[in-house]
Amino acid sequence: MKRRKIGWRLDSYIKIYYLFLVLFFIEVIFGFVFNSTFGIVSVIIFVITAAITFVVRSINKKNIVKYIEEYGMRISDVQKNFLTNLIIPYALVDINGTIRWVNKAFENILDNKKMINKNIHAFFTDINVEQFPKDESYFEKDILHNEKYYTVRTSFIEMKFGDEENFEVEESFTSHMYALSFFDITKLVELKQENMDQRTVVALMFIDNFEEVMQSVDEVRRPLLEGMIYRKLADVAIGLEGIVRRLERDKFICLFPNKNLKIFKDNKFEILDDIRKIKIGNELPPTLSIGVGVHAENLNQSLEYARAAIDLSLGRGGDQAVIKNKDKYSFYGGKTKGVEKSTRVKARIKAYAFRELIEDADRVLIMGHKNADLDALGAAIGVYCGVKALEKPAHIVLNSNSFSARNLYETILSEKEYNNQIFLDNIEAIGLTGEKTLLVVVDVNRSDMVECPELIELSKNIAVFDHHRTSVDYIKDAVISYVEPYASSTSEMITEILQYMVEKIKLLPIEADALFAGIALDTKNFTVKTGVRTFEAAAFLRRHGADSIRVKELFKSDMDSYKAKAATVKEAEIFYDKVAISVCPGDVKNLSVVVAQAADDLLNIKGIEASFVMSELDDKILMSARSNGNINVQLVMEKLGGGGHLTVAATQLYGESIVSAKEKLILVLNEYEKGGQ
Repeated sequence: MKRRKIGWRLDSYIKIYYLFLVLFFIEVIFGFVFNSTFGIVSVIIFVITAAITFVVRSINKKNIVKYIEEYGMRISDVQKNFLTNLIIPYALVDINGTIRWVNKAFENILDNKKMINKNIHAFFTDINVEQFPKDESYFEKDILHNEKYYTVRTSFIEMKFGDEENFEVEESFTSHMYALSFFDITKLVELKQENMDQRTVVALMFIDNFEEVMQSVDEVRRPLLEGMIYRKLADVAIGLEGIVRRLERDKFICLFPNKNLKIFKDNKFEILDDIRKIKIGNELPPTLSIGVGVHAENLNQSLEYARAAIDLSLGRGGDQAVIKNKDKYSFYGGKTKGVEKSTRVKARIKAYAFRELIEDADRVLIMGHKNADLDALGAAIGVYCGVKALEKPAHIVLNSNSFSARNLYETILSEKEYNNQIFLDNIEAIGLTGEKTLLVVVDVNRSDMVECPELIELSKNIAVFDHHRTSVDYIKDAVISYVEPYASSTSEMITEILQYMVEKIKLLPIEADALFAGIALDTKNFTVKTGVRTFEAAAFLRRHGADSIRVKELFKSDMDSYKAKAATVKEAEIFYDKVAISVCPGDVKNLSVVVAQAADDLLNIKGIEASFVMSELDDKILMSARSNGNINVQLVMEKLGGGGHLTVAATQLYGESIVSAKEKLILVLNEYEKGGQ
């Protein structure tokens, strides 16, 4: 109503000129009636007066608009004093962000700087008028200015004066502004942070190789060794203003306030190194795994987060710390080799459970990772052999378009004991999936890297056997998950499983060759990452007909591939005096195999501790990494979206060129060399 009243007054002020002209015109008419001379004079005066009226109105039109806009900014003394002295900082800016008016509280925020007719963005970089609404809705944003936090509430103001039915006046006297209110929330933010800092963080700490370490030291020194480990952990808890308690001989729980988690992060969990340095006659260094749960809603959830983190830490080989923050994970450490377990108790337990799953299933589907290599296909053949011994139908999911182990694949199909039904492609496998189908995944634990990801979603019963370090997106719904990063290969693990799963198992020579080839591939012919159990598995396979000459035939390549490997080695560049990086030509068959073999060959050069070979295939960059154990190539490949384990890893990069992929690799290697996690 008030706006309409002001508009009516403005219209009256403008139209009063027209009223005077109308009255004057009536006077002219009456002048002609009584005296023609007087009428003529009146007409002349009328014309002059009308002309002057229109000229003056035209000249003053812009001034009137400007005055009305300023009038819209004027307020009654009571209102003006109220806003001026309001403790909430308040400002008016135009649609371009120019400050037009501020109150005293707003001036105090900016230390009374001159701000009128300057852009708001010049003082608050987080405020941009382009983000403001163009209607009467509110817009809020939290900002930080001079170490204080504010919630800025913005509202759109449209000032109109004049009769709404008069378009000309409506258009002339319309102005748009933004009103900004600054609410100081510093205390609230500080209270929230204080509450967050005082939340209890749960950390689980497990000694990875407790039994092995204790067996490697004299009996009289074992209590001292245990005491030293506990003392180190207790010192850490004290530094964190927390407590540590023993759950079992090799398991501990630590509680501390969230504010001190930064101490752990800043020193990159140096307790891992401190535990590893304990040596009082023990042949093996003890290693520690830590799982931390943060930002949980309550203690129970924090404990669940810590358990998930410690499981991931152990699944990645131990000797590292994992922090779980809701759905995010952070990794620290993990640069040492996994310690081989001397006992086979776990393998025997997994074998018995696996046998029960097979007996309850009506069909078994087996698959490895995409672009299956000898270890994946060899382990799949081993599982197939065990399922066949239990008289259950089984199939191996394998797309025959492109994969590394083609020599083994063709050899198996040539055997009269097998038929074409042993291998199924993705479509055929999906068609056979049912309620009681058992899916066995070998040589991979990531759902996005399996041969047929759809089978993971369709299968209710899943068993996973793998020797790669567990990644964040591992297969979580597996009934059996046997992931042992210390193992040389999945073929070694399956060889052990077969010995307990079926009494007096009988292997065909090709089956023994397949498992032997898988072990030979991942150990580089028994030179890398081999332990006692590796040679025991190889001896078992030899007793069942594995032949090293036949296995060697499975590794042979054609002349073009050999030339490509030679060219790759020749063009290699050396970084940090120990890392070789090279590019493999992309015009050869079985490119992924050649890339992996070239990476293996580069490790044979004196002084080379790690090798990285890449090549371009279709729309992606293949990258294969190898190490002698001194450099953890798994951590490097994980930074590039891949994975693997300490000595063998790989990744695929999409939307990258060879040049950009190489640049990314060098950046990650620089971070690794500087000790980044």
